[in-house]
Amino acid sequence: MSKRSFRVALGVVIGSVLVIVLIVGLLVHRALSYPDERHAGTGKEVEVEIKTGMSFPQVSKLLAEKKLINRPTWFRLYAMWEGDTTNIKPGKYLIKDNLAPKDVLQIIVTGVKEITITVTLPEGKNMLEFFDLIAKACPKGMVETPEKPCPHITTAKELETVARDKDFLAAHAIVGDNADGYLFPDTYEFRVGEKPRKVLDRLVERHQEVFHEIITKNPKDTAKLKDKMHWSDREILTMASIVEKEAVAQGERPKIARVFLNRLTKPDFNPKRLETDPTIRYGCLVPEKKTAACIAWNEPCAKQNLPPGCDRLHRAQLDDEDNPYNTYRHEGLPPGPISNPGRSSIEAVISPDTNDYIYFVAKSPTEHAFAKTLAEHQKNVQAYVKSGL
Repeated sequence: MSKRSFRVALGVVIGSVLVIVLIVGLLVHRALSYPDERHAGTGKEVEVEIKTGMSFPQVSKLLAEKKLINRPTWFRLYAMWEGDTTNIKPGKYLIKDNLAPKDVLQIIVTGVKEITITVTLPEGKNMLEFFDLIAKACPKGMVETPEKPCPHITTAKELETVARDKDFLAAHAIVGDNADGYLFPDTYEFRVGEKPRKVLDRLVERHQEVFHEIITKNPKDTAKLKDKMHWSDREILTMASIVEKEAVAQGERPKIARVFLNRLTKPDFNPKRLETDPTIRYGCLVPEKKTAACIAWNEPCAKQNLPPGCDRLHRAQLDDEDNPYNTYRHEGLPPGPISNPGRSSIEAVISPDTNDYIYFVAKSPTEHAFAKTLAEHQKNVQAYVKSGL
């Protein structure tokens, strides 16, 4: 080979090496600068959900599809370099579309800030009323409008489905076809998007905790009541749910509990019917299967776009023998609780008053008039009617 040919060949080799070095240098520079290069975007927030169990390549692909990053492979290599491919947190994110890859990675590694909602469930509501309150609750400081809905815990329908689910009921040893009575009224804090089952687990577990506290503090009264009435915990809870619906003043609960117990136990009171309106209303509102009289009662409300139960009870509902919750037609307790009672109503049933009253009627918005005889009760009713309350 001539010197000239050698020099040309050497120049080609050196040139090629220089080109390769230059290309590698550019690639290294691009790779090193990639994490800091802002993505071309307008700054709008894009919603992206990283689900539990997603691999990092799947996450990278998702971010690229949402146009939040370029070069998903580079993004994956950068995350590997940082040691973060296994540190991402599942959740729903709002990420601006003009961030640098390092900022996007930091967001999904840090995780979504948990949004919680506080909801107060008052005593005496049935499960459908509870579910409506839970479903409509908003995070603190937020007010829902048609233009700007707030995030929610879950839906009322999903909660109702779980509350009627046989497996859920069996898991909590609940006898009956729904969870009413076993959802303790209290103030709770739930996460946005909480699973319906977890929500109801909390309510039932709180009920079990309080109920256990009450019977533990009142072992003699509990045993006496169960022995005399041949009741289980469910019957106690059912009576407490009725007391909760009828009582207004706190101090009246033990007295009202005794009235209902007297109706079931006094030999000279027959037939042994509780005759309380709230049980009928419950039977017309909550059970999945409703009687013809209940359906007819709810129709006017639906036609006026008003909630079910907007009307007062009529003779057709009071005489409805097909409604198993009609305590004007059926003796004893209804099939199950008609509301979710609080601590005071449960305590009132376990440790009731010692009166001989059989009847009671309202005499003011916060007080009842009690009577031992029907004649006395009728006088109280007349006084109530005249008062115009």
